Amino acid sequence: MEPQVRRVRRVVIGIVAFALALTTIAAARAGDRPTQTRSSELPESSTSATGAPAGPQNIVLILTDDQRFDTLWAMPTVESEIVAHGITFTSGYVSNPLCCPSRSSILTGEYSHTDGVYTNIATQPYGGFPAFHDRSTIATWLHAAGYRTGLIGKYLNGYHGSYLPPGWDRWFVTWEEGAYYDYKADANGRVLSYGSAPGDYGSQVLGNKAADFIRTTDPGQPLFLYFAPHAPHAPATPGPVDERAFSDLPRWRPPSFSEADVSDKPAYVRAHGPVSPGKSDQIERTRRNEYRCLLSVDRQVRKIMDALKATGRLSNTMIVFMSDNGYLWGEHRWYAKQVPYEEAMRVPVVIRDDALIDAPRTDGHLVVNIDMAPTFAALAGVKAPKADGRSLLPLITSTDAPWRNDFLMELLNLGGSNGAPTYCGVHSKRYVYVDYVTGEEELYDLARDPFELQNVVHSPAYADVLRSLRARLRVLCDPAPPGFTLSY
Repeated sequence: MEPQVRRVRRVVIGIVAFALALTTIAAARAGDRPTQTRSSELPESSTSATGAPAGPQNIVLILTDDQRFDTLWAMPTVESEIVAHGITFTSGYVSNPLCCPSRSSILTGEYSHTDGVYTNIATQPYGGFPAFHDRSTIATWLHAAGYRTGLIGKYLNGYHGSYLPPGWDRWFVTWEEGAYYDYKADANGRVLSYGSAPGDYGSQVLGNKAADFIRTTDPGQPLFLYFAPHAPHAPATPGPVDERAFSDLPRWRPPSFSEADVSDKPAYVRAHGPVSPGKSDQIERTRRNEYRCLLSVDRQVRKIMDALKATGRLSNTMIVFMSDNGYLWGEHRWYAKQVPYEEAMRVPVVIRDDALIDAPRTDGHLVVNIDMAPTFAALAGVKAPKADGRSLLPLITSTDAPWRNDFLMELLNLGGSNGAPTYCGVHSKRYVYVDYVTGEEELYDLARDPFELQNVVHSPAYADVLRSLRARLRVLCDPAPPGFTLSY
């Protein structure tokens, strides 16, 4: 697409997106959820470099599993093909740092308290695939708008079998033990089994299926590809060609690793002793294997990019790369997710769209997983009913668009997990405030304490900040997680 045409189209869509933003600007500035996220119709015709109508934009979502925000450096294709051509959102977050709740939010644009999916545990209320209401998702919205839709990879925790959710034209969903080897897949209602041969490696199989989906979609039909490899989730099994990669990676030792003084932390953190030498070695082995797994994902991204180029779709496709949550590598003596600390909440978010983005840049606005579905809906010119998130199109097309100041963090623990107790929290650009069902509270000043070592909730110097964040949480944490009541 010619630069001039690209600029014209970017301006037109930016005006439309900004007009939409004005209808909810009062709520957005406070961070409130609009009663309904709507998208104006995009221009009916745009002209490509060849003079042919560009038509609706294609959408490709690449969603990794448990990938930390600070690991993109190890993915050369993502760096060269997406980061180097797009917008890197340096403050990308999830609202609930668990796989199934986060993926539910990505599919609907809704917080956990709206879509009802709080946990991964499918045998519990509010947990896993059984709790998800799939009749209204980004798949159904785009399918109804004429898109060919495909989900290749992981769906929701607790899903297995041959059920095909509404809205999906191509369904190839894998499960069991991270789906690296010896896993099953539902291929549009037919259950297939994969073994332990090199050609069965999960990421590679999924990459081939994703590229095939692009190449077999009618050139005149827009597509939505949701590519969701299981990597680098545990057990983080690398492919044969990557087993020795990153062997010289330095040990992970940020200031928060095996935090020395946790006397100001909640009881569930204080219950953990310092990271033992044996545990430290285990963390390092798994950390290296996670990086190795990402190398295979990176090669699958190359296949997707090659397929988009070969089919002439790249100039008219939005590509989003992100993760469903982060993971702690021993920070605060913790080796998991669930917790409201930056390493679990923060994720990589990068968007490439050659029709809308002239040059690569970084953007520091607070972007949350609940924003994905509204963004895709706005791009397609359809509604995103009940969405708590907001379309990112204003940020994509303008560096100074009005935007949120904070977002809600929420988690429900009904037992069966040794993770954090139920909590609600508010995360702004500078502060993180958390209220637990136990009555404990945490407050961190990220500007002065980016590693969250000093809980200042009892500091007189932060009394006004605490008062303001408590009041804000009363607005955001409504309804609260089941069984949870604010402690103040």
